[in-house]
Amino acid sequence: MRLGKQLAYARKVMPSATWRALKSPVRGPLHMILVLADHFEPAIVPEDGRKRAPRSEQERRLESWSREYPKVVDLWRDHDGRPLVHTYFYPAEQYDEVLLAMLAAHCHAGWGEVEVHLHHGIPHPDTAENTRQLLTEFRDRLAFRHRCLALEEGSTRPRYAFVHGNFALANSAAGRFCGVDSEMQILAETGCYADMTLPAAYWDPAQTEKINSLYECALPLDQAAPHRKGYDLAAGRVPETFPLIVQGPLVTDLRRTLRSARPAFDNGSITGANPATLYRYSLWKQAQVRVVGRPDWLFIKLHCHSMDPTQNDAVIGDSFRAFLAALVGGAVDRKETLHFVAAREMTNILLAACDGREGNPGDYRDYRFKRFAEMPLHAEKPSSSPVGIG
Repeated sequence: MRLGKQLAYARKVMPSATWRALKSPVRGPLHMILVLADHFEPAIVPEDGRKRAPRSEQERRLESWSREYPKVVDLWRDHDGRPLVHTYFYPAEQYDEVLLAMLAAHCHAGWGEVEVHLHHGIPHPDTAENTRQLLTEFRDRLAFRHRCLALEEGSTRPRYAFVHGNFALANSAAGRFCGVDSEMQILAETGCYADMTLPAAYWDPAQTEKINSLYECALPLDQAAPHRKGYDLAAGRVPETFPLIVQGPLVTDLRRTLRSARPAFDNGSITGANPATLYRYSLWKQAQVRVVGRPDWLFIKLHCHSMDPTQNDAVIGDSFRAFLAALVGGAVDRKETLHFVAAREMTNILLAACDGREGNPGDYRDYRFKRFAEMPLHAEKPSSSPVGIG
C-alpha cells in the first residue's frame, strides 16, 4: 500500500519537480518574499495525533514561545526593517479564549498574525453545515474578540487565510480528514481570500499535479478538489475567484535522490529531521513560484509546527538561528532583497502584482486586506448570511 502511494505521488509531481531542479540556477537581482505558515497547535502530542497535551502544558508552550521567539529573530531584519514573523494558523476546533488572547497579544506586538486552521472529518466525514458554522464562529471570535484577521475597505466582514489540517483541502485526500466536497465554496462564502495548504506531506493523496504555482481554481468551487486545475495569476489580469491557491515549493532534491537511489522531494517543511539551510533555500528558489509577468518577485511559502516540542531546534534553536543569519547576512552577495511577510501581506503583494504594480513589493503589504486590529473600533459584527468575496 505504501509503495502504491509513493508511486502515485511521484507520478503526479516528479516530472515538474525535477524539471525545476534541473533548470539553470535562479540568480538576482530578485525580490524574495517569504512567509512562514505555522500549523500552530499548542495541544499537539507528536506521538499520537488524536491526543491533546494538558491545558497547563499548552499555556506553558505558548508563554515560552512568546517570550523566546522575539529574542531569536529581532537581530535579523529584512529590507523593510521587518523581522521574520510567523503566520499562526490556529485550529478552529481547538479554540481556547485564553490561549488565543496570549497569541493575539504576541501578534499585536509585531511578531506575526493569526489565521484559520481546521482539522475535521475525523473519524467520520464532516458535513457542509457543520463546517460552515465552525468556520464562521471561529472567524468572528478571532476578529471581534481578539482583533485578528483582516478587513477590506468599506466592509465589516472579516477576511482570512486558511490551511487545512492533514492537507485534505476540499475533500482531496481520498475521502479522509474532511468529507465536504463543497468546502472551497464554503471558504469563499465565509471570507477566505487565500489557501496556503499545499504542498502536501510526502506521499499524501491530497497532493495536486499542479505544483509551484499561484492560481485561481479553474473547476467549480462546489465540487471536490477544485484546485486540481487552475489559472495562473498574471500581471495585468485581476483574479476573480477566491480563495487564491498559494503553494509552497515542491522540488526534487537531486542530491538526496542520488544518495538514496529513490525520489526525494523538498516541500518547504521546516523540521528537526530537515532543518532550514542555504542549500534548501536554493531549492526553494528553484521552484520559481511567481506571478506570470513578474519574474523578479519570487514567493516562498514555508511551513512548520512550532508547538511540536520535537521541532524546537528547527524553529527556534541553533540550526534556525544559523540559517537566519546566513539568509540575511548573505542577501547582498546573492543580489536579493528580502521581504518577510505574513500570509495576508503575501496575498496583498500578489494582488498588487496582478494589478501591474512595480517597485518595492514591501510597499504593498496592506494593498487590499488591512489588519482588523488597525481598523476603526466601531466595526460591527456582520450577519451570518454567506457573502462571496469576489
